[in-house]
Amino acid sequence: MGEVSTIGLDIAKAVFQVHGVDGAGAVVIRKRVSRAKMLEFFAELAPCLVGIEACPSAHHWGRELTGLGHTVKLMPPSYVKAYLKRSKNDANDAAAICEAVTRPSMRFVAIKSKQQQTALMLHGPGNCWCVSARCSATRCAGIWLNSAWCRPRAATERQNCSASSLTPMISGFR
Repeated sequence: MGEVSTIGLDIAKAVFQVHGVDGAGAVVIRKRVSRAKMLEFFAELAPCLVGIEACPSAHHWGRELTGLGHTVKLMPPSYVKAYLKRSKNDANDAAAICEAVTRPSMRFVAIKSKQQQTALMLHGPGNCWCVSARCSATRCAGIWLNSAWCRPRAATERQNCSASSLTPMISGFR
């Protein structure tokens, strides 16, 4: 087994799929990693090229993995789709991402900073806050997930998530 040189990472809400190959292109890693163990897993790896499909939460993971010494490249999902060989599932998506990131003709997306993402969230399309409670709750849930925050799952955990705890994060954008 060789050392991992390239990783394709398919991100999701709770479990991420990792597909890693060595310099010769042989598969070295095929593994599911939970959100909680993600940084721990990548901290143990030697710095390598990591490809991720571009989405709002991919920018967060790109910043985190770059901080660990990895080279992270984000790609538009429509460009990665051409490299999908079989039916669509997390493992096949990660393999397609791993192959697509090594292509010389691939176009990449720049990783956005937290400030850029927050500005887009507040001033981007659909910046008008919805009137209904359901629409506002859905928008807040999307913002939390896209910021790589985890929504509380149980009613007992919801008391820890209050508006006063979020105020310092957005106070600079009033």
